[in-house]
Amino acid sequence: MSLRRSFPAAALFGTAASFTAASSLAAQQLPAMPGYSPAASYVQRQLEQTAIGGPLASRAKANSAVLSQEPHVAGTPAQKRTADYVIAQMKAMGLETELRTYDVWLPHATGVKLTLLGRDTMELDLQEPPVAGDPATQLPQYLTVNGSSGAGVGEGEVVFVNFGLIEDYATLDSLGVSVKGKVVLARYGRSFRGIKAREAQKRGAVAVLIYTDPLDDGFVTGDVYPEGPMRPLQGVQRGSVFNGAGDPLTPGYASKPGAPRLKPEDTELPKLPVVPISARNAQLLLNRVRGTDIPRNWQGGLPLRYHVGPGPATLRVEVTTDAATAGTKAIHNTLGYLRGSEYPDQYVYIGAHRDSWGPGAADNISGTVSVLEAAHALADIAKKGQRPKRTIVFATWDAEEWGLIGSSEYVEDDSLRLKAGAVAYLNQDVSAQGSQFGGGGSPSMRAMLRDVVKSVPDPKGRGSVYQAWRLTSGTRADSLEPNMGDPGGGSDFAGFYNHFGIPTADWGFSGPAGTYHSAYDTFAWMERFGDPGFLYHAASGRIGAAFALRLANAEVLPYDYAEFARTMRRYLAPVERGLTQKGWSTAPVTTIGNSITTLETAAQRFATARDEALAKGVTKTQTAAANTALLTVERAFARDRGLKSRPWYRTLIYASDVDNGYSSMVFPGVNEAIRYGTEAETNEEITDLVQRFEAAAKALDTARAALAGK
Repeated sequence: MSLRRSFPAAALFGTAASFTAASSLAAQQLPAMPGYSPAASYVQRQLEQTAIGGPLASRAKANSAVLSQEPHVAGTPAQKRTADYVIAQMKAMGLETELRTYDVWLPHATGVKLTLLGRDTMELDLQEPPVAGDPATQLPQYLTVNGSSGAGVGEGEVVFVNFGLIEDYATLDSLGVSVKGKVVLARYGRSFRGIKAREAQKRGAVAVLIYTDPLDDGFVTGDVYPEGPMRPLQGVQRGSVFNGAGDPLTPGYASKPGAPRLKPEDTELPKLPVVPISARNAQLLLNRVRGTDIPRNWQGGLPLRYHVGPGPATLRVEVTTDAATAGTKAIHNTLGYLRGSEYPDQYVYIGAHRDSWGPGAADNISGTVSVLEAAHALADIAKKGQRPKRTIVFATWDAEEWGLIGSSEYVEDDSLRLKAGAVAYLNQDVSAQGSQFGGGGSPSMRAMLRDVVKSVPDPKGRGSVYQAWRLTSGTRADSLEPNMGDPGGGSDFAGFYNHFGIPTADWGFSGPAGTYHSAYDTFAWMERFGDPGFLYHAASGRIGAAFALRLANAEVLPYDYAEFARTMRRYLAPVERGLTQKGWSTAPVTTIGNSITTLETAAQRFATARDEALAKGVTKTQTAAANTALLTVERAFARDRGLKSRPWYRTLIYASDVDNGYSSMVFPGVNEAIRYGTEAETNEEITDLVQRFEAAAKALDTARAALAGK
């Protein structure tokens, strides 16, 4: 599918203007928004329409061109230049700014060499070739070494391990194939690359190579760049193989001067070389791998029959880094503050990471630009005398690509302020590389996101973004809503939500793309395929501006814990199946269900009391007390000691699957105990979870009592 279609400026402005006029008229007829009195609701909808009109596609395009003009890997001078540019933009808007710097463990690759041994010894060409007409691809690239790869030399026969999943190694065991002393070749996909490295190392492999098969994002799925948006055969997907979050040498606390630091060898960083390679190099190797035939579902999209091996292809993998001389590097977060007029110590965050593995036009300059557009819109409103009631923080994070480092260091550094006053975190990660909308986050935030996008015009003229979302997602029944993603981990919301239990939401526009983490994620690619008119960059900024303003101005924080409870109920069946498969009692599932019912009942009672109080009139003292209680609801699920498998991950509602990295695990304390623990340990986790549902319900009861003046 081509994304080259653009819209004449006059037609677009006419569509937006007519949509805005219709939205303004509808605002007078809509019921009060949750968290607002009827009068305040009308004023707020008008204000949000003003905010929605603020972001500009032309400005988004100009900022994208500057920020993605060169590769800007974390820890490089080029990346510091992006920080300086963002700070300058925010200062020009009139925002208060801060550059927050941390010194973190970030060894860069200094050399990589893959040599095919044997009678016809040859060195593989690892670079991504430049593309005529795309100047960013002509520039020096970061070496094709995975972030946090071990340094050293690994030599052995090649074994193809499919996706390198735990179940793939079980299949290899059944085939009598071992990877001990071998060079593992794995496909990208179905699990985080760090899990692939971990599992290979655990089984004695001496090196890991990872490639993106054309079946997934190459010529099998569409025309390749520069003729189309997909990955060319010589394209490479870089990326970190660190399975944690934050600086690995300062786990759980900020990397500030004087902070105690672990030795790298005492961490769980990979010890073996891990190198991403192109599909073309994977084909060269697979052509020389024979041995055991593959299971039927292991065949990929390259024009040859895949085999497992081992060998006869033998490979030497060599990686060098600057760990011994410059392993610690400075990273830089940027923060722009729009101070609240009434509750300056309560914070609404909207953020995106700036760093990338190449020019990063999609990942994640698109998110950075969308945050800047939201900031422009709200700063302009503030200049006219309408400041938000709560402080809005516009953040861009560094070193996300190395393990969520910049945002994690920030939340560890500002933990007291965040625990006390953070209202929500809105995340922008690849906010625009197509036209198909998607969203997710905490279930308590989903109704709000749906409502906001009902007021944002779809750039293609399909009504609102919400209407286009229903259309493209195939949501037909009025009683149903488009599916939304869970916040398991994998982006900068993790520090806020998974570590502290601060509600989060994220959204973006997607489409066919095969340039992820490659040298081809460029402004030229974006301008031609991803978002030709930069209309979706602006649309994402419109959503962010309205969403942040909705949270910042609410008289009573508009979380929806009734939807939260209904969503939790859907997770009971998998828990029951897990217990049944173990042969354990399923009676505790009823206990969880009862606690969810308690929360849902409390949420419904609170919502009714909130709406009645706001309709009749309520004092600021009452709303302030209610909001203080509401801030504790979701935090009730964050356990100080964290998960048994990963103490940094504290919330007991969602986490990334410890054996997958990408997929979300719900009720992770309970489900990890079912998977790895005993029945007694599982019941202890269930008891803890139940108590947290009950504590959340009590917080809602406290908020309800506060509105009643009790």
